[in-house]
Amino acid sequence: MRILIIILSLISAAFAVILSVLPVSNLAFIPAILALVLGLIGFYLSNKKNKPKHTIKLAFLLTIIALSISIYKAIFDTSEVGNTEQLELTEQQSEEEAIEVLEDLDIEDMEDMDLEDIDLEGVEFEDVDGEDIDL
Repeated sequence: MRILIIILSLISAAFAVILSVLPVSNLAFIPAILALVLGLIGFYLSNKKNKPKHTIKLAFLLTIIALSISIYKAIFDTSEVGNTEQLELTEQQSEEEAIEVLEDLDIEDMEDMDLEDIDLEGVEFEDVDGEDIDL
């Protein structure tokens, strides 16, 4: 039981460190608190059985690092909203260009084309059973 709790504490602490360096560093608090609680339980069980506590100290160290990074990012990092006017202008220009391209297409030329003018050599057709066709 003690080994399982220590392993879960280490995994939670490592997961907290990974989340703390990502842009979603606020999510790192959940596994960090879990690692602290599991570490305290593991520390208590190790004291009770008089076993070594080196891995529990490692879990505490990783948790403290994760919490430090997450708290730093929560306090000092501010999310800045960029210039949305430039984005809107770019979107409007690309929409206008798409409309121009669509207007330049000659759909009437395709309507006047006969079926005999279409080259079907090299096109593979799939065999269809007569039972699959609804009439």
